[in-house]
Amino acid sequence: MADTAYTIRVNGRVQGVGFRATTQMVAMRMQIRGDVRNQSDGSVLIHAVGSPTQMKAFREAIKQGPSQFARVSTYEETPMTDVPDYNGFNVVY
Repeated sequence: MADTAYTIRVNGRVQGVGFRATTQMVAMRMQIRGDVRNQSDGSVLIHAVGSPTQMKAFREAIKQGPSQFARVSTYEETPMTDVPDYNGFNVVY
């Protein structure tokens, strides 16, 4: 089955609480490829690629907030039309 890709933006208490690092751990455990980065508006932006089954589980984990200190108040996802060729899952600083 072909991989799917999403751009995900989350808002809430998502910066300064380990959100990016725990997102990376969850992604690596689920074999999701992509990246995660803080945005200047206080949100976090995630690009994620995986099988439809992997992506469903990953998106649910992100909605819950992967860090025990994080609180996701808004979650937006947009499917990507082109599937990027990511190698691993990286935190972008």
